[in-house]
Amino acid sequence: MRLVATSAAPAAIGPYSQGVVAGGLVYTAGQIALDPATMRLVDGDVGVQTDRVFANLKAVLAAAGSGLDRVVKATVYLVDMADFQVMNEVYAREFGAHRPARSTVAVRTLPKDARVEIDLIAMA
Repeated sequence: MRLVATSAAPAAIGPYSQGVVAGGLVYTAGQIALDPATMRLVDGDVGVQTDRVFANLKAVLAAAGSGLDRVVKATVYLVDMADFQVMNEVYAREFGAHRPARSTVAVRTLPKDARVEIDLIAMA
């Protein structure tokens, strides 16, 4: 097992790693829309937040030697399912023709009052 850490993504805000490589897979921690330079939530709607989430996820995947094209499973957490369409537009743009399996879950709250959180499982 190898722990993944990169300054290009937000530092862990709890007792966890940004990602873990094990058994040929990369498991990312859930990413919210924190700017890694300031550790503050970016201003904007769920589309802006989803853009930042993907930037963070791509940084963790890159540090693990992987990328979005190697993702096999995504889990999306939304505070409001009314945000689904906007999140989904960013998600579709980021993944292009690649279509990993996905679950989308409505949650009551997220850390730092984020609107969206995403975690990924990818091939290493």
